[in-house]
Amino acid sequence: MKVALGKFACSGIETHLGEDIPAGVRTALFHYTSKLRTGRRPVSFPRFLADSGPQEKPEVAFDLIVDAETEAMLEREALRQRTTTGQLVAHSVLVYLAELEMVGAAPQGDADAD
Repeated sequence: MKVALGKFACSGIETHLGEDIPAGVRTALFHYTSKLRTGRRPVSFPRFLADSGPQEKPEVAFDLIVDAETEAMLEREALRQRTTTGQLVAHSVLVYLAELEMVGAAPQGDADAD
């Protein structure tokens, strides 16, 4: 699966999850697809972004290997939301990072901030 992330998403992954961008994407996808598996609808891809094309130049682009079930689930969800799988993957990263912020998860480097 092709993944392209902008600078903002990459920075968020590095801050909260560490330097391994693909591992951070896998974590976000696990979180997103777990919601789909349990019947909870994750935050939908914003309609205004779907119609406006790419928002920023990708900071990184890579192939991410995921199992066939996860890939099929993401493809179905992207079709349902009328977006591309690549846009849905990038969106799932931003949703996961927003949820980490919402629950007050400390950035990875802040373990000794207290």
